[in-house]
Amino acid sequence: MSLKMFNVPPKFLTLAELLEKRLFRIPPYQRTYSWRSKERGDMFDDIRRLKSSSETSHFMATVVGLHKENDTVRIVTDKYDKIDIVDGQQRLTTLVIILKAIAEKLASLLKDAKTDVILLEPPIFSPSSDMNDDDEGETITRTQLKRELRQLQELLVKPDKLSLVLLQTNHDRSLYFSSFLREGTLPEVSDALTLADRELLRAMKECQNFVSRWGNPIELLHLLKNQLWFIFQETNDEEEAHTIFEVLNNRGLQVSWLARLKNSLMKVVFTKNQGNRDEHIDDLHQIWGEFYGIVGLHEGIDTEALTFAATLKYQSGKRVSNENKAVSALMSEVQTDAAKAIKISEWLVRVVTAVNRLYSEIRRPIINVKHARLLAVSIILRGFPEKEERELLEQWEKTVFRIFGLGDEDARGRIGDFVTLAREILNNLDLSSSEVSKKIRKLRAGCKIKIYSNCYTDWQEELRYVLWRYEEHLAESSGQTFSKKEWNQIWQESTTNSIEHILPQSKGWTVGVSVHSIGNLLLLPPHKNSELGNKDPKDKADAYLKTRLLIAEEVAITIQNYGWDAEQIAIREAQLIEWIDDEYGD
Repeated sequence: MSLKMFNVPPKFLTLAELLEKRLFRIPPYQRTYSWRSKERGDMFDDIRRLKSSSETSHFMATVVGLHKENDTVRIVTDKYDKIDIVDGQQRLTTLVIILKAIAEKLASLLKDAKTDVILLEPPIFSPSSDMNDDDEGETITRTQLKRELRQLQELLVKPDKLSLVLLQTNHDRSLYFSSFLREGTLPEVSDALTLADRELLRAMKECQNFVSRWGNPIELLHLLKNQLWFIFQETNDEEEAHTIFEVLNNRGLQVSWLARLKNSLMKVVFTKNQGNRDEHIDDLHQIWGEFYGIVGLHEGIDTEALTFAATLKYQSGKRVSNENKAVSALMSEVQTDAAKAIKISEWLVRVVTAVNRLYSEIRRPIINVKHARLLAVSIILRGFPEKEERELLEQWEKTVFRIFGLGDEDARGRIGDFVTLAREILNNLDLSSSEVSKKIRKLRAGCKIKIYSNCYTDWQEELRYVLWRYEEHLAESSGQTFSKKEWNQIWQESTTNSIEHILPQSKGWTVGVSVHSIGNLLLLPPHKNSELGNKDPKDKADAYLKTRLLIAEEVAITIQNYGWDAEQIAIREAQLIEWIDDEYGD
């Protein structure tokens, strides 16, 4: 099928023509901003090469837009079409951010100008860049600069009482994007609470850096507006918009399997000429809006939700499905049934909610094993009473760490058992929580515990997890409060920034012990280990006490009472191993 066969033929437009007299929106049922530094870097490289090559234009992307009938807005004397973006939102969002960065650069030049004629600097790029090093700067008058800035600002933010922005992103609860376009507000990346917000803030900083290094913002603005070309496929029919998306996908454009599934489900609902079709369409929009709102919280949970949803209900076998087979299985269930399309979409929301909860509550390295995560998600989805669910997840966590963190064998042969049990828990509603608990414990039967002699280089993530759990044990045993604040900081940092050698590595030979054994290792607040350096244990005891960590306090008291030598290291190692055996044994 050709694009020319649709109601409105495609248009070949420059970026300036694409943005003229249009306001773009990314619907809630579309994916949030997900481009990373690599994709943005590829776009920057394309733009740089366009300047340095003999080519006068560069095809950027196909943009598919839904323009519903009479969906326009009047701003002063101009009429703007409102366009819902069905495909192309990642590139368009990034280009709008670049345009805002250029506007900021123009405003800065205007503010700093000392004369009526302003010199625009040539680009500043690395020696390996394709840009010409002998580019000379050009000049522009203050009046010309003001005009360019005003036009660009009015393109990005319309001069109406609502200050409508050129592009409305979806799920922008933080208002980072709209605030950036309107006021140039740019919080720190660390302030972002969702993955989508984090990437948006990173994009803003990277685009500002790209514009700054270009040097001449007028030249860059001219290039973007007039030399970047798009195929714009506009339609007033949402069913046709999704068909266009499918045609583009069949031509080999890179589209995620989840996007393909969503589009196929949309087509099923549109194709069925039922009396309640509009209600079904609204339902799907709402469901997928909820799905993408959750997806923006953690990296990779959309793919996981897709494969888990198919594996748990619509497939057999002892492996978690891949994306391709997952889409096939789900669509095989739906066929052409609109009600089933909605049911599958609702199921995906339930699964992604469970996956998101798992990532939020469970610490690494427990969630590093995909098949183990599937079992936990199944427990959550089953809907046991809160107390029973908590006990089952605790049993699951111990089993997973026993097999994959402490196990003295190749655990790959056990992963099929996790998948089988995950399906049984979800689909056999007669299975009680006590029976599930027994089956979970049975998974680890016969798995011997192994503690590495070198826990520093071979077992860092596992060590951090063990000592975190040991801290909880000490708090519970002594009736004290578990220090969540300090441990959250430890989990957010690299393990090397927190693992402390009580007896410094450089002094192990003096007592004839392995300084990397579990008995000589401790976790401290981030970077505290570097501050203490090669000090003797007796000189570090006071610092340990001040950390407010019970495991550090325990070591400090031992040092103050008995010193720290091979005997104390061996005693502590034996104590920790005994606790591990009790906690994770059969």
